[in-house]
Amino acid sequence: MQFIVIEWLGISHLFELSATEAIAAFFTPLAVFAAFWIAQFVLPARRVPGYVINRTTGEPRDYRLNGLLVFLIALVAWWFEFGGLVPREWFYESSLYAVAGGTVFCAVISTWYFLGQPKDDGHNWFASWWHGRALEHDLVHKRVDLKMYLYVVGGTMLVLNALSGAYYHHELFGDDANPGVYVYAAFFTLYILDYFIFERVQLYTYDLIHENLGFKLIWGGLIIYGWMYIMPLWGMAVHPDPGFSPLVTNIWLGALIVLGVLGWSISRAGNLQKYWFKRWPERKFLGIIEQKYIEAGDRKILYSGIWGVARHFNYMGEGFLALSVALIFLYPANLWAWTYMIFIVSLFTWRQFDDDKVCEEKYGAEKWNEYKARVKYRLFPRVF
Repeated sequence: MQFIVIEWLGISHLFELSATEAIAAFFTPLAVFAAFWIAQFVLPARRVPGYVINRTTGEPRDYRLNGLLVFLIALVAWWFEFGGLVPREWFYESSLYAVAGGTVFCAVISTWYFLGQPKDDGHNWFASWWHGRALEHDLVHKRVDLKMYLYVVGGTMLVLNALSGAYYHHELFGDDANPGVYVYAAFFTLYILDYFIFERVQLYTYDLIHENLGFKLIWGGLIIYGWMYIMPLWGMAVHPDPGFSPLVTNIWLGALIVLGVLGWSISRAGNLQKYWFKRWPERKFLGIIEQKYIEAGDRKILYSGIWGVARHFNYMGEGFLALSVALIFLYPANLWAWTYMIFIVSLFTWRQFDDDKVCEEKYGAEKWNEYKARVKYRLFPRVF
């Protein structure tokens, strides 16, 4: 029965490892976690202040950022198969076992960290373990910040897993390969490269400012982000070119690339404008857009540019990107192609409601209502 279900899901190829290979796959995330920790610790980095305030000193926390260097070295190491030790398709072929092992290791890490933190009153132990008790944590005398470590590992592994899946697909089909798989891998590679080029912007985003370090963030940053964002490939890497004419294929892929770039641009512009505003509130964004804001005590609520279109228009950008991912494989009827979009839409639909609650507490109900009166829509103007 189990085999029938796996076959029906279209992922039987991910269960073809030998017993020894399955054990190695289970422990692969642990090896990855250790390798990235060493890389971030050893490699040179620039130290910059962030937005979060250090409660001990009252000054902005400072961070060592070397994500771009770590990312580029990881790409080169993957291409050369880690000195012949790890085949290029390994990360894809080991996906399911790696997710299982990574989840176990994240649970152990989260529990160890949870037990080392002071108890917080008013929460049951599971809620505290899930959401976390502490906002920030440094490792080894501030050489590695745990939150930024999560995103360096997660972002880099997202790309390595996507490239590994594309390589597996190429080896399987050769000239009959689906070009959408290559576009998918290339787009996420550029997406994460951009993220690391502007790594400092991440210091001004929701996760860094508001999320505690619990299992949810640790597992989400390492395993969901690093391994499970490529879920569409789990089902789509074993499907060849669907056989459309070159004209139809090129128009289809071209349109989706435009949609994906549009979504990426909206999302990145939103985060970049927020970063710009928090650092230079009186400067025009990119020298063009006036930064209009509502005074809320010693805080300011931005309501121009991306943040004047809709209250969470950056999440709408992620939705456009997710839609392009769902359709890029040229198999719109295959549910695997839609897994990333289902996750992203669910995540950000929930998060925008949570954002509103956080902002109302942060700025006060009166000022937040004034902002909502100016920016009436949540995600998309005149729709929602």
